[in-house]
Amino acid sequence: MSIAVGLPELRDKIAEFHTDPYLLTVSDDGRAHSVAVAVAWDGDEILIGAGDTSRRNASARPLVALLWPPNSSGEFSLIVDAHATSVDDTELRLEPTRAVLHRPAPSGDGSDCEPVL
Repeated sequence: MSIAVGLPELRDKIAEFHTDPYLLTVSDDGRAHSVAVAVAWDGDEILIGAGDTSRRNASARPLVALLWPPNSSGEFSLIVDAHATSVDDTELRLEPTRAVLHRPAPSGDGSDCEPVL
């Protein structure tokens, strides 16, 4: 189940999450690369500190995503698609392009799926 989040509301929605997001980039061989990051705002752009691999991936393939896990089980995650507009020696500057709240849909039998432990 997904609910669109308007970009004007994104800053407030991010503030509702109590976890750091994961930055998702794609490596040269097509594999996903995910790392936990801290975010800050600069105007309408998101600034994140990033390591060598994340910066290299974003430089080559600037379409990235940020994923905020849910605050607790059964709640929504926040997924933000973004374009890396600038990459320097220590950080990425991201322009958000789309955002959704997402959680698994309930199962068809009226009960939610049990988590796998």
